[in-house]
Amino acid sequence: MAKQTILTGVTTTGTPHLGNYAGAIRPCVAASRREDTHNFYFLADYHALVKNQDPESVHRSSLEVAATWLAAGLDTETAIFYRQSDIPEIPELMWVLNAVTAKGLMNRAHAYKAAVAVNESGSRDPDKGVTMALFSYPVLMAADILLFSANRVPVGQDQKQHVEMAQDMAQRFNHNFAELFVIPEAQIDENTAVLSGLDGRKMSKSYNNTIPLFVPEKKLRKLIMKIKTNSLEPGEPKETKGSTLFEIYQAFATESEVEAMRGRFAEGIGWGHLKQELFEYLNDHLASAREEYERLIAAPDHIENTLKNGAERAREIAVPFMAKIRDAVGIRSLAP
Repeated sequence: MAKQTILTGVTTTGTPHLGNYAGAIRPCVAASRREDTHNFYFLADYHALVKNQDPESVHRSSLEVAATWLAAGLDTETAIFYRQSDIPEIPELMWVLNAVTAKGLMNRAHAYKAAVAVNESGSRDPDKGVTMALFSYPVLMAADILLFSANRVPVGQDQKQHVEMAQDMAQRFNHNFAELFVIPEAQIDENTAVLSGLDGRKMSKSYNNTIPLFVPEKKLRKLIMKIKTNSLEPGEPKETKGSTLFEIYQAFATESEVEAMRGRFAEGIGWGHLKQELFEYLNDHLASAREEYERLIAAPDHIENTLKNGAERAREIAVPFMAKIRDAVGIRSLAP
């Protein structure tokens, strides 16, 4: 049986946090060591320009995201780890896909519809502030996926539509020109950990409620002490459901440790005591990876070389495949 190809992109729009680690980085790092699949991981720096047009921020985020994945243990020998902007065949394929993509399909994209809805609610022009990057984001994502013949694309529920759009584009191209593209499937893990942030809402850069994964020790403690709790006193039984402190602990602890913590909630552990314990547990758990992260940040040449090496390996696949795509649409040598 042929190996399945799995592709994951990480947008470079901020500093990775505990929620990113539990929900995406940790499972992807584990998957990168598998030898029964082809695994592709990339920094989606072109995608970042949709929301982030601060050059220094995009550049810094690329460094931090790459360092985080490497410090967390991504196996770059087995998996291919590269930067989207190092693969010129991706935007080239995007243009080819534009030629088979109906505007009506793009009109139905959730992000575009949400932007239009916000404008209309304020009696503004429906397309005010909407860039072509936002509008055609799904086409670029389709190029990311189709260029490497990905069978499965791990995504959250909010990205499922984009994979379905990639399916549509692949099918249209295959029908119009040649059967070149693999039809990808969205891989949605219902058990993926989703952590709450400092204010009890989903941990997200958009809410400014995150705990950066490799924040220095003193800052980590300070942030954990800020996590919102209720007013129950020490000794009063507490519910684990809806507790951000328990959620975070559960995402890092073993099953036996989690069960023991459930018992301590029932016994009425004090919030202050729990916060200190959570800090100590996380600090110990992350210490070695944080040290490696700080080493990588201080010496970015290693990261750059790793990404360049990944790009070379990726282009060994992309260049000949793009040649087939050009030939299929009639862009080929005029010489007989």
